Amino acid sequence: MSVYTRSAISNHRKTLCRAVASVVASSAIASGASAQQLEEVIVTATKRAASTQDIPIAVQALGQESLTNMGVANFNDYLIQLPGVTAGGSGPGQNTIYIRGVASTTPNLTTAGVAGLAPNVSLYLDDQPISQPGRNLDVYAADLNRVEVLAGPQGTLFGSSSQAGTVRLITNKPDPSGTYGNVKLGTAFTKGGEMSNNSEAMFNLPVTDTFTVRGVVYLDSMGGYIDNVAGTRDASQSARFRPAGTVRDNGVPVSERRAGFQSTADLSDVEFLEANNSTKTEEDINDTVYAGFRMSGLWDINDVWSLQVSHMQQSLDSDGVFFSDPELGDYEVNRFHDDNIDDTFDNTSWTLEGRIGKLETVYTGAFTDRETNQIVDYTDYLFVGQYLPYYICDSSVSYPSGAPSGTCQPPDLFVKSSTDTEVMTHEIRFNTPEQHRLRATFGGFYSKLELAELNDFTYPGSTRIDGYGVQTGFSDNFPFTTGYVSDPGPFPEGVIFRNDILRTDEQYGAFGEATFDISDQFAVTVGARWYDIEVDFEGSANSSFCNLFQPDVNAFGTDISDIYNGDGEVTFRGSCNPDDHITYTMDTIDEAPSSVAAALRNAPDKAATDGVIGKVSFSWTPTMDQLWYVTWSEGFRAGLLNRPGGAQGPGDYTVPFALDTDDVTNWELGWKLDLLDNSLRFNGSMFFVDIERLQTTIFDPSIANLFFSDNAADAEVKGVEGTVSWAPAAVSGLVVVGSFSVLDTEITNVITPTDDVREGDELAFAPEFQGNLRARYEWDLESGFRAHVMPHVSYSAKSYSDIVTINRIEIDSWTMLGITAGISTASWTAELFVDNLSDEQAQLANNFVYDRERVTLARPRTAGLRFNYSF
Repeated sequence: MSVYTRSAISNHRKTLCRAVASVVASSAIASGASAQQLEEVIVTATKRAASTQDIPIAVQALGQESLTNMGVANFNDYLIQLPGVTAGGSGPGQNTIYIRGVASTTPNLTTAGVAGLAPNVSLYLDDQPISQPGRNLDVYAADLNRVEVLAGPQGTLFGSSSQAGTVRLITNKPDPSGTYGNVKLGTAFTKGGEMSNNSEAMFNLPVTDTFTVRGVVYLDSMGGYIDNVAGTRDASQSARFRPAGTVRDNGVPVSERRAGFQSTADLSDVEFLEANNSTKTEEDINDTVYAGFRMSGLWDINDVWSLQVSHMQQSLDSDGVFFSDPELGDYEVNRFHDDNIDDTFDNTSWTLEGRIGKLETVYTGAFTDRETNQIVDYTDYLFVGQYLPYYICDSSVSYPSGAPSGTCQPPDLFVKSSTDTEVMTHEIRFNTPEQHRLRATFGGFYSKLELAELNDFTYPGSTRIDGYGVQTGFSDNFPFTTGYVSDPGPFPEGVIFRNDILRTDEQYGAFGEATFDISDQFAVTVGARWYDIEVDFEGSANSSFCNLFQPDVNAFGTDISDIYNGDGEVTFRGSCNPDDHITYTMDTIDEAPSSVAAALRNAPDKAATDGVIGKVSFSWTPTMDQLWYVTWSEGFRAGLLNRPGGAQGPGDYTVPFALDTDDVTNWELGWKLDLLDNSLRFNGSMFFVDIERLQTTIFDPSIANLFFSDNAADAEVKGVEGTVSWAPAAVSGLVVVGSFSVLDTEITNVITPTDDVREGDELAFAPEFQGNLRARYEWDLESGFRAHVMPHVSYSAKSYSDIVTINRIEIDSWTMLGITAGISTASWTAELFVDNLSDEQAQLANNFVYDRERVTLARPRTAGLRFNYSF
């Protein structure tokens, strides 16, 4: 068979697949065949439409029918179905994706945007990258055609943040073929929690012969299941009073350098007032509402060119928290303030598609405007904050002339955070004719992200303490003049710290990938991407450290604009005496304090990154039912600036002003096999990933009181993953699908000169084994209905929350069962379902950043009814 004949057959096969109205995942059955056959899914993982079985890439695809069958609605719903894919975070709108165990840290959500690492898994909505620092857009899965997961570095085609892989949410497009729609309704009951209800309506309408619109609207109210129970807390539990040798719950003892400043003090003359949450106790605090719509219009300009424009608006309102405290009862926490996140976005995207000569031409652009307002109970900071008592205790307690005496106010802290994010992206790409022996995709990319974040850290007790007998409470706090968002001030009462920062990420890229058919069976693909990325900070991290004994003179804090403006001048801010606020230059560097001298020598204008990454892949197709491939590929992630750059830690450690990129190199052997007359499919791969200069976020108060990031270590990942799908000919209507991932991860070399990371440890969020299995059986009833039943099971081995030892805690293994059963006709489906059938307290994530275990748990056993009507 010639290469041209093989390509023609492949194209014909793709055309047939596109004609299927509901493209389904590999569990679907091709109807009307003499023997059951597994359907193929058309994906655009190579930026061309192709069957998953025809491309030499490790790609998993959940098609529209599978998404519906499994009741997928949000982030965790589809990630739990994908072995090798995990999520770190703590609830809706607060998650980060990891693939193949390339992970290092638990996301910090109090300063998620400005201080957040760039994701190393890129999240796409159609052709638009929607990854954002710290927290991704949590796009509700309404009217999706499929979810594609591309494992391994995809940077040549998908750019930065595709270092470990890419997740693509592909929507259904306006369809000129006819008018139709559907309505979905659902209700569910959670054990020990509130009722949940959801509704969704979609329509597709050809308005004229050349213009079609499609819209979807949705509302999903998810009942809570976490209880806020009564509890008290006082400042005697502060890290300031904790001695060396104290063993934390994660088994790591407090070292000498992290021992409390007053760990040996006699506190018998100190009155510790309690924070009491009795007025805040409530059951089922973590209810969540997704509400939104998406409207798309497709204009066929002529026979060659078309334009599609889509607009999506979504609001996510979530109360409470999604983690529990293992020291309390099941699904219970102590919270002293009402946690809430209000996350809204508008997203407009456009795609112009046609031909210039023989080149298929696609231009895509998008603009996202996102606003996130969040209140976080910050009381847990008590357990790690050495300086916290200074702000809520009388000065005779925290800095006594003799034995401590006086009063400590209740440690009921909270953070009010507002984040405004605007993202603009543009990409143009060209595809040469697909039937040619030499095929290429190439183009250019540009994006700009502006993220303005304002975080007010409020210590209510700070207004009532005695300050050295001079004053009661801290003087009013005012912003630095370099603050980006701040009003003239003063800050609201009790605000002790403010982060007021604009982060700008700007990226340019040029990419190309070409495939050459060496013979009928062998092909080689070569790709490369040039990139240039700059990350910039403006603003300030303001402190009221000096305000206990004098009016505010902006004497303490970090003037980020001053450090990172590249003008060769830095003003000293580390003294409470305004006369010490001297501006230094390179000419006076020898007179400057060490922190200023370090900034003059080492602080860059921006965290700038540029370079070229590559990819080479050889594929072998011995028959139409087999594809084997070997791939070498590279990935990268942009660097970052540090707010506390230059801070000095023990052992001559200095917080870096800027991070380098962390780079991965991937070697992979993969296969895609269709066996037994296409009734059995086995797709899989074996891979080795080498990671250099792995970025991680560190919170170590013995170095700095702000979160900072560093290139912490080199690491490696070895693994095997695969999916087996079987539609046995002997049992009509039965399809069984099983997937698995086996990982062996290890830190091979520690770069950061601290004891925060250890050689030989596993990477974060990297379970040694993950797997799932589902079986769907459909049969016809005498009444004319078609019935179905689908049991399913998912399993994850244990993993860890972080590579930083003091923040590292085990995430327990878990197994979750579920089942759906129902009946359907050509126009409607009704089904009952039970998720988490065994009521497993499945630990989806864990967080030990504040020296207390906070476990994100899966929803308890939930039973419900779903109804889907098509017209």
